Amino acid sequence: MALEAEEAVDVAIVGAGPCGLAAAVTMLRAGMSCVVFDGGAVTSTITAYPTYVNFFSTAEKLSIGGLPFTIGGDKPGRRDALAYYRSVVTYFGIPVRQFERVTEITGTDGEFVVHTLRRGGDVRAVRARFVIIATGYFGSPNKLNVPGETLEHVTHVYKEGHESFDQDTVVVGGGNSAAEAALDLWRCGARVTLVHFGPTFDMKIKPWILPDVQNRMKEGNIAVRWNSRVLAIAPHSVTIDTQGASSTLPADRVYVMTGFAPNVDLLRQVGVSIDPVTGVPAHNDVTLETDVPGVFIAGVVVAGFDANKVFIENGRFHGEKILARMLGHAAPAEPVLSADLDS
Repeated sequence: MALEAEEAVDVAIVGAGPCGLAAAVTMLRAGMSCVVFDGGAVTSTITAYPTYVNFFSTAEKLSIGGLPFTIGGDKPGRRDALAYYRSVVTYFGIPVRQFERVTEITGTDGEFVVHTLRRGGDVRAVRARFVIIATGYFGSPNKLNVPGETLEHVTHVYKEGHESFDQDTVVVGGGNSAAEAALDLWRCGARVTLVHFGPTFDMKIKPWILPDVQNRMKEGNIAVRWNSRVLAIAPHSVTIDTQGASSTLPADRVYVMTGFAPNVDLLRQVGVSIDPVTGVPAHNDVTLETDVPGVFIAGVVVAGFDANKVFIENGRFHGEKILARMLGHAAPAEPVLSADLDS
């Protein structure tokens, strides 16, 4: 027997990250009813960030709906962002259902039914004319797929370095997350080795991070193994291959900082095509409507595997593109990004 929907809204939004919240503000301002679902807390991705992290963007470019994002310094940190996005939900009265996971979307354009599971086991359903999926990517890490990756001392999420004090620690990766983790671990008293398959760090490392980590490596405080891949992880060691030569590194803690893939399970379930090479859901670049009429995407999921193409800076405007399609209006202009100004 099908579950009867308890209420009806114009728009159901899946994902209460900054881009999902921004889309909700856009809908509410246009007089459209909406509800936002998230399997965790509001901006759960940011809650999982390292405690020390500072954003690349200025506070102004992380703001939503014109609500000022005021901080004492230049770049907002994790706590600044969490406080700000809580205030966004309160100020705009966004109806967010935290810890309520969307399990299935049925129906068709104009007559969707969004099925959810609340923490505690309650099953609910909501009818919606349109659906916006802004599920982000943080819950699906890019795995090494090597023996030992599921051991208890291995993690794909980095919060802080205290737990690795006076321990041999391996950081896998060559991007911002890996560089920042290596620095924080060293400053917390860990013995750190960074392992990366490339010959140097990835492009677009934060400009204030790169010289710091490079200097620590020159001093010998952070060891590095370039052109190396992890072969296996054991309880107290990591085996790597460096251009055909195998070696073993001591490792009481292992941080796999290789990024995340977009979460497209729900998109697949509703029938959206996903490019197997790029991971990009089939969609119109101008309207962000997928190949399932009435289903839209917003935020980093738009970019597929290349998460560096979409940030909060431009993802916060996705709702305006979507609303223009819903109302039959011309799409708004693309925003200018901080990275474009710095290049």
